[in-house]
Amino acid sequence: MVILGSTGSIGTNTLGLCSKQNLDIEALSCASNISLLNEQIAKFRPKFVCIGDKNLKKDVKHERVFVGEDGLLEMLTLTKSKKVVNSLVGFAGLKPSFLAQKLGKTLALANKESLVVGGKFLDTSKILAIDSEHFGLNFLLKKSPKIKKLIITASGGAFYKTPLKALKYATPSDALKHPNWQMGSKITIDSASMANKLFEVLEAYWLYGVSNIEAVIEPSSMIHALIEFIDGSTTAHICGTNMRLAIAHAVLDRVDEVLPSVDLLSLKPLKFYPINLKKYPIFSIKDELLNSPDLGVIINAVNEVAVFAFLKNECAFLDISKAVLSAFKRFRDIKISNTDELFLADVEARNFAKKLLKL
Repeated sequence: MVILGSTGSIGTNTLGLCSKQNLDIEALSCASNISLLNEQIAKFRPKFVCIGDKNLKKDVKHERVFVGEDGLLEMLTLTKSKKVVNSLVGFAGLKPSFLAQKLGKTLALANKESLVVGGKFLDTSKILAIDSEHFGLNFLLKKSPKIKKLIITASGGAFYKTPLKALKYATPSDALKHPNWQMGSKITIDSASMANKLFEVLEAYWLYGVSNIEAVIEPSSMIHALIEFIDGSTTAHICGTNMRLAIAHAVLDRVDEVLPSVDLLSLKPLKFYPINLKKYPIFSIKDELLNSPDLGVIINAVNEVAVFAFLKNECAFLDISKAVLSAFKRFRDIKISNTDELFLADVEARNFAKKLLKL
C-alpha cells in the first residue's frame, strides 16, 4: 500500500500493523522528519518516497525521491498499490484524495480535511474512514439502517477543566496538553477549540448521508460514537484510546485481536455533558454548517491559518474561533459547483483570515 504522512501518529501506527502482517509498502511520504523516514525506508524498502522540503532531499537515503505537492501527485500516479492511506495534515491532503479515487484506488482516509472541504466531490461510499468516531459509527451502522440520530463524543480537549476567563491567556504549550490522546499539534489545537469535533460532524454527514448529528463530551474517551435508532434503542461503540483499531479495519483484509478488550468491571463511571457554546463558540455553527456544507472549505482554510498563527504566538487562542465565526458570516452564501471553485474559495478564505488576524 501507499502511506502518505508516514512519520505522523497515524502513519507510524499503520506501519506497525503492516510490519506484523508482513504487508508490502510501495510508497511513503512525509513533510520533514527525514531521520524517521530513513528508518522506515531501511525497514520497509518502499519503491518511492516523497518529502515536503526540497532542501532535505540530499539527506533522504533513497534513489527515487519526489518533492512537494507536484511530486507527491506524480508519485501517486506511478504507484500500483490498490490502497492509499492518506494521513496528511490539513488542506494538503485534498488533492491526493481526489487523485487516489480518480486512479481507482481505495482511500483509507485519516485526512479529515478532505471530507470537510471536498466531501461533495468524493465518492464517500468507497472511503474507509480512519477516525475513532467514524469507525465507531460505521461499526454500529452494520447492525441497522434505521437511524434516528448519530452521536459522536469529544473529550473536551486540553481546556475542558480550564475556566472560560483563563482561555484569554492560553498558550500553545497549554493547548497541546491533550488529556487522552497523543496527536499532532494541529489536531490537538483543534481539539482544544472543538474545531476538530465540528469537522468530524461534517465528515459524518458526507460519509453516512445523515444530517441529524450531535456531539457530546465524554471525558474518558472510552465511548467513541453512539447511534439512536428509530425503535428507541441506542448503541455505543466502546474501545480503548488507541487509533490502531480504526487503522486495522481500514488497511487489513482480516482483523484479529488488535487491542485488549475493555474490562467493563474496571471502567470508571461514564458521564456525558453538553458542549458549552460559550467555551467552545466554534461549535455554535454546527447546524448551519450541516445545512450549508459547502462552507467546509471556508472554515477549514481560516482555521488552518489561525491555528498555525497561534502555534507561532502570532494570535491568541480565542482568536481562532473568532476568525472562523467571522469568516462563516462573511462567506455564508457561498456555493461551490466544481473543484476549481473549491480551490479558489480556499485561497480567498486564507487571504481573509490573514487580513483579519493582521498576519
